[in-house]
Amino acid sequence: MFKKFVLLFLLIPLFLSAQVNFRQFFADSTLRIDYYHIGDAAQEMITIDQYYLQPYWSGSLQHLIDPFDNGKYYIQVFDSVTKQVIFSRGFNSYFGEYQTTSQAKKGIKRTYHESALIPFPKVPVVFRLFARDRQNKLNLIFEQTIDLQKIQISKENRAAGAIVFKSHYSGDPHKKADIVFLSEGYTVKDSLKFKNDLQRYTRVLLNKEPFKSYQGKINIYGVFKPSAESFCDEPTHEKFRNTLLNCTFNSMGSYRYLLTEDNRTMQDLASAVPHDAIIIMVNQQRYGGGGIYNFYMDFTTDNLYSENVFIHEFGHSFAGLADEYYASSTAYDEFYPPGVEPTEPNITRLLDPQNLKWKKLVEPGTPIPTPWRKQEFDQLQIDYQKKRQRLNQEIAELNKTKADSALLAAKKKEADDLAKAFNKKVDEILHKDQYSGKVGAFEGAGYLSTGMYRPMLDCVMFRNGDKPFCQVCAQRIREVIEFLSE
Repeated sequence: MFKKFVLLFLLIPLFLSAQVNFRQFFADSTLRIDYYHIGDAAQEMITIDQYYLQPYWSGSLQHLIDPFDNGKYYIQVFDSVTKQVIFSRGFNSYFGEYQTTSQAKKGIKRTYHESALIPFPKVPVVFRLFARDRQNKLNLIFEQTIDLQKIQISKENRAAGAIVFKSHYSGDPHKKADIVFLSEGYTVKDSLKFKNDLQRYTRVLLNKEPFKSYQGKINIYGVFKPSAESFCDEPTHEKFRNTLLNCTFNSMGSYRYLLTEDNRTMQDLASAVPHDAIIIMVNQQRYGGGGIYNFYMDFTTDNLYSENVFIHEFGHSFAGLADEYYASSTAYDEFYPPGVEPTEPNITRLLDPQNLKWKKLVEPGTPIPTPWRKQEFDQLQIDYQKKRQRLNQEIAELNKTKADSALLAAKKKEADDLAKAFNKKVDEILHKDQYSGKVGAFEGAGYLSTGMYRPMLDCVMFRNGDKPFCQVCAQRIREVIEFLSE
């Protein structure tokens, strides 16, 4: 067990980042610190795996200190002599999500592989990793002095054999938000499909505000390396494929949750290009995806809602946005503790209504909390979720028994038609509401029907469909792009 130390400062203002002279402390490359994150709901520990030199530092040379106070975890790098904080980042992790599950609360320990990417230090530094407790206080869980003259660093090309595409290039990676799409479930024969999918989803992202208005501050790359087999693992369908990044549905027991635990291979592949954000593009038709803040996201390419899922999950991984929905099933058990304000910018416990975190966007006269047709929506959701769960089970059974393809296709179409009809009815409820298009505090968010509030009635982070980010989410995305591109 590590002795815990409460972090005395949770947020360092953005302007302080200008006080860190990048060239004084860092070389223009990346030190990747791989480690194992081990524990359960009550305990966690860190053990170092390996240090790697990666050829690119893609982050800003000006903004080295994280100003967002978001994420369950937080890394800080100190100059070992002056004790000055010279780099910091907040993030979430797979292990952090596991801690909220019933298995973790039963004391079942698991090990996850993770990485911290920091500018390559010229001087000995102290690396610290903090974790938030249930009150969102940051506590030190790991500390390591790193003297590059005394440790072994792997310097080989970890992305050898990968093919790189520049899908959208605006200039110097230090002054851009750099995004990389990684191939998953694409065989050698699927290489052209990967290129076409890369172009398609580049357009999807850059046609979505606020990314559309910031195209000149964004670089997008694709990195292709073939898998032995197409698609990805589907455990409930008893389908297992040999793929490069080992993505799988049913992550943490959730039917549609798609993630990978193969962090090492993912980081190796991403090292082929400068990157601030990792997107795993999975060559698969089934609905699903996942996104973890400042870690990675993945999504499937060929579903009816693939474009919507892609944008939604990127909101998680790129900007640290919370889920605003509350009716769909998840693997989490009390993800947000009662009486504690979440760190995410787009949901609130409304513990202090007079100081709503997005109050500057609320029009005078808007009631807080803001009434809406919640009871009507909730009943519609209950009916839909029951039908969707039944169809998911039927589709899984048809896959297991290798049923006739026409029968399976008909059942999938029934599921798609159900989703379309549901979204049409929801549109009628939300768009005719008195406060449609207004910023307020609408109850129902963050997997909770009561006691948690979202900024607007509708948003990419609330439900599927072709809709914009709400004003609060869009504002945070703009802030992240600016942070990375100055």
